Formats: sequence, C-alpha cells, structure tokens
Amino acid sequence: MSKGLPETRTDAAMSELVPEPRPKPAVPMKPVSINPNLLGYIGIDTIIEQMRKKTMKTGFDFNIMVVGQSGLGKSTLVNTLFKSQVSRKASSWNREEKIPKTVEIKAIGHVIEEGGVKMKLTVIDTPGFGDQINNENCWEPIEKYINEQYEKFLKEEVNIARKKRIPDTRVHCCLYFISPTGHSLRPLDLEFMKHLSKVVNIIPVIAKADTMTLEEKSEFKQRVRKELEVNGIEFYPQKEFDEDLEDKTENDKIRQESMPFAVVGSDKEYQVNGKRVLGRKTPWGIIEVENLNHCEFALLRDFVIRTHLQDLKEVTHNIHYETYRAKRLNDNGGLPPGEGLLGIVLPPVPATPCPTAE
Repeated sequence: MSKGLPETRTDAAMSELVPEPRPKPAVPMKPVSINPNLLGYIGIDTIIEQMRKKTMKTGFDFNIMVVGQSGLGKSTLVNTLFKSQVSRKASSWNREEKIPKTVEIKAIGHVIEEGGVKMKLTVIDTPGFGDQINNENCWEPIEKYINEQYEKFLKEEVNIARKKRIPDTRVHCCLYFISPTGHSLRPLDLEFMKHLSKVVNIIPVIAKADTMTLEEKSEFKQRVRKELEVNGIEFYPQKEFDEDLEDKTENDKIRQESMPFAVVGSDKEYQVNGKRVLGRKTPWGIIEVENLNHCEFALLRDFVIRTHLQDLKEVTHNIHYETYRAKRLNDNGGLPPGEGLLGIVLPPVPATPCPTAE
C-alpha cells in the first residue's frame, strides 16, 4: 500500500498537468438546396418591396461636388443632370469685384421627388478653384471640407444616444471638370485628382465637348486615360472595388471606353423634328444634349443616377469613410473623437500636405 501511494499521487499530479482537450468549434452546415415547390411559397422575395416602401417613406441623401475652373459649365451641367435649377449659376466677375483669393465652398440643398421617391440632393460648388495666378495647394480647402463631413458623421456615430438616422453630409461623388484643350491635362488637374481620389469618388468629365471635333475628342479621351494611368490616379469606379465578374465586366467597359465622359450641358429647350429637346443652338444647328451622336451626357447621367448611385454611396461609406474613421480612432488611441487620453480635445485630421503645382 505504501509503495503504491507515491505512484498514485504522481499519476494524479501528472493528470493535473495535462490540459483538457478543447471542444472543437462547431462547423456550420452547408446550406442544402430545397426545391421551393415542395414546401410552397415562403415570401422571401417581398423584401425588395419592403425596402422600396421604406425608401419611399424616408427618402435618401445624395451629395455631389463639382470642381473645375470658372466658365466650364459646372452649374449648367448639374442643372441638366437633375433637370431642375439645383445649382446656381455663378455670375461673371464685375470689374469692381475682386476674385476671391481662396477656394470657397458653397453647398445648396434641394429635395427632388420622382415617382414617389424623395431624394435630398446637395450640390457642393467650389468657386475660385484654379482661377488664381498661383494655384498652389488650392485643393486643400476642398480636402478639408470632405474630411470635415466625415468628422461630423463620426461624432454622431459614436454618441451614446445617437440619432436614429444620422444626417449624411458626406460627399458621395465629385465631378471634376477638365478643360477641352485637346492637348493634355494640366499639372493642377493631376495634382488635384492624385490627392483627392484617396478621399472621395472622382468622376472626370471633359467639359464643353462640342468645341472639339469627333477625332479630337476621341484622341483627347485616350490621352487623358493614359495620363491618369501613368500617374497612378484611381478614378471611380476603382478596379479594386469590383465585387464580382459581372461588375468587373461592366466597369471595365466604362473605364476603358467612356471615361472621361465628354459632355455638353444645357438647360434650354428647342424644337427638333417635332420634339422638345435640351440643347445648345449654334449657327450649324442644335447640339442635342441627350443625343449620343452629339455628346456623352446621357452616358454620364445613366452612370451617376441610374446604375451606380447606390454604389457611389456604399463606396463612400465602406471605403473612404472607414479609412478616415480607422485613422481617426487610431490617432486618438481608440477613443471617440473629441477627447484624447487626458481629455484633450483633438483636432480633425488635417489635409494632406501637397507639393507645389506648377
């Protein structure tokens, strides 16, 4: 008995040292396809109708920014895009007035209703951009404004008693207007898109495309695409965000053929072959805005509103805003914005310092 005791204690001690086997994690079963005809109608497909009804009740926000030199028809194009006076036309400078020394940010909100669906549209204009003799870092106020909207949304999001529906002032889309020189992009164009493409969805458009011949337009579009590729500038829709093969096929066609959209804007109607059309009157005839043989406005409209509007909002939220949010919380030690580790109020993320544009 006495000889057996030490062995028993040793065995007991060793058994205590041996860890108990961990239970294996439960592996979810693979979904089994069931013939719906066997069990009858369930009603899953009604979720689309439920979502439609809810959207019709609450409406949705869409915020679009227009950037480019004065005189490129930014306001006119946006008015044409939404077929209403949603953007005020900037009057030409009087001799007594001074051109603003900095870029201004002007946001105008409207509620547009079509087919029972309400859209709260905000048009953000940037008068003064590119109009100075020295345009050094003139994109910084725009980048600051975009980041400020992310900051507003983030502060609302981290509140303990936050609103049921957070007001969304984030910029979902930025139309960047390229001057129809027919030669190449300016250094300012490249610098702006290089820095802002990291924080917002940029869609480049060639303004007043009717000033170029068809051959000049085609060559200029190819040259712009090449310059953007060489300079590593990602415009919307970005290749890395294509969700599946169908998206990639559709977006590749847009990236390789349509971008940048060569457009003409007009909010005036004319009679053409017995029909009222939006267009511009010239000594040679009427340039029809929505005629694909005349310009690519219809392609831009369909792209921004009819096929990619929801995706523009999702990329803004899931990519650009999340990037800002992660950086903001990381810089703040994981705490909500506004207070640091010692209760010190922290400023928003500043605009990225940029080299001088020639």
